[in-house]
Amino acid sequence: MNTPHTLRLDAEALYDNLLQGVRRLVEPGTVLVGVWSGGAWLAERLSRDLGLNAPHGVISSALHRDDFGSRGMTATKAASTHLPFEVDGQRILLIDDVLYTGRTTRAVINELFDFGRPASVTLAVLVDRGGRELPIEPAFSAARITLPANERVSLDRAEDGRFQFHFERV
Repeated sequence: MNTPHTLRLDAEALYDNLLQGVRRLVEPGTVLVGVWSGGAWLAERLSRDLGLNAPHGVISSALHRDDFGSRGMTATKAASTHLPFEVDGQRILLIDDVLYTGRTTRAVINELFDFGRPASVTLAVLVDRGGRELPIEPAFSAARITLPANERVSLDRAEDGRFQFHFERV
């Protein structure tokens, strides 16, 4: 069993893996959409490192989460969706930092469809920690790990833009 004290993940090395995996998934006309917040940071940097001409988007799961009733409007204040392109007919590469149950991915796909009907949606993640509750699978993950249900891992971004992981017990 991995704990925050024994599991070490090098976020920058995993980002390099993600960059190579995403490079294979990007086709002409593909746009990146990052899930707020860690996925948005990744999409921003991937867009720059891949030299994509199209702007990347940011999407929030807040309004479509199945726990919205318990989280309320406070969850929507920090996160908002910004899609600087038409969604209809787009090939969207959805980027997230950590995939766990699949509930956030379901929520952001619902949010995407509020803006139009994409031609396709492909998922790439930095870390897949297993534990899926929904039939969602990434096309690429830089790492697969196992954590107990009472532990969380999230991506942090330092002031210099470098990535690091944050582990916590819940």
